[in-house]
Amino acid sequence: MTEKRMLIVDAEVMKRIDENRGDLSIAEFFNLLIDNQLKAENIKPGGVSREEFYQFQQGMKDLLHNFLEFFVTYGLELGKQTGDEEFLQLSKKLQSLGGLVKSKKD
Repeated sequence: MTEKRMLIVDAEVMKRIDENRGDLSIAEFFNLLIDNQLKAENIKPGGVSREEFYQFQQGMKDLLHNFLEFFVTYGLELGKQTGDEEFLQLSKKLQSLGGLVKSKKD
């Protein structure tokens, strides 16, 4: 059997622990906090947050959408006659990408 120790904390700290631990036991909650803190120390400084990555992802989707829209429009304005099948495929890709960008922004 493992050795056990007692930790004495303020009542306010214990209240915060109980409010935030959910279904975890106190020991599991402390282990989770310690593990997360140790993992956080191993993360490179200057990394990106989840929100920054999401903004980057959205920016790339917008850029790709504009890129496809430009080339479809450019091809139509030059009068280049693309095959109906090819044009329909590009249109579907453009519309699906536009739907993804719009749905994530809402």
